[in-house]
Order: sequence, then structure tokens, then C-alpha cells
Amino acid sequence: MNKTIYFIIFLVINLGGLALGSWLMNNGPTSQWYLNLNKAPWTPPGWVFGTAWSFIMLCFSWYLAELFHNRSSKFLWFVYIFQVILNVGWNWVFFNQHHTKIGLFVISLLLLVISYFFITFRNDRLEYAKYLLVPYLIWLCIAISLNGYVVFNN
Repeated sequence: MNKTIYFIIFLVINLGGLALGSWLMNNGPTSQWYLNLNKAPWTPPGWVFGTAWSFIMLCFSWYLAELFHNRSSKFLWFVYIFQVILNVGWNWVFFNQHHTKIGLFVISLLLLVISYFFITFRNDRLEYAKYLLVPYLIWLCIAISLNGYVVFNN
């Protein structure tokens, strides 16, 4: 399969995951529960989340197209699907179920999975593509700090 087809497949899945995650939030950031939380002082305004995630998924889809074009395997599909489940699942666990500690665990596990992609696949053809994961890694660190603040200050 060529890179363009992979890119389109991953973009559809990743943006679909964002849409599903948003739907599972149960009004998420606008819910009374969330509005009443003691949030971190560095919590960005709401519009930043949608913008950041859209950019991250664009970069991630490009990275995945490069990766799967060079190394498609059942194991890689498993790791990718696990990442999708963690990413979508965090929204449901944190916002819908209000399990902030489990949410912190889920998002920390997601950081490990994306770090695995960053560290493991860096041969000649993927040497530079891995940098497309940097926005995802940075955002997950921010998200972990925000989730952690809620866990330890509420």
C-alpha cells in the first residue's frame, strides 16, 4: 500500500477517534463536574485542546503512514489499536466516569506507547519521521500534568 493511502486511512481513524472521544466526554470541559474541579493554573483555554489534537493527529497520521509503509505488521497494528483505545478511553474514563486516578494511569500508559513509537522505529527511512511525534509527546506531558494536578489537588 502506498503512503498516501496509509495517510488517509490513519487520518480517518485518528480524527474519528477524536470525534468518538469527544462524544464520550458527556459534555466534558463544559460539564458542571469539570467546571467545579480545582484545575492547574496552566490549564489552557478550551479552544487550544481541539486545535492541538487536530494538529497532533495530522502529524501522527503522517508518521504512521511512513511507519506502516516501511514496516507494516500485525504487532504494529496491535500497538496502534491499543493507542487508539487508550486515547479514546481516557475521555470516557476522565470526563464521563470522573475516575481521575484511572485517567492519569491511562494517559501515562498512552505516553509510554507513543514513546515506544518514537524510540523503537528510527531506521534510515524513519530517522526524521519520528519527529512528527514530538507534538504528541509534548501534549501528553502537558495533559499528564493537568490530570495529575486534578488527582493530587482535589
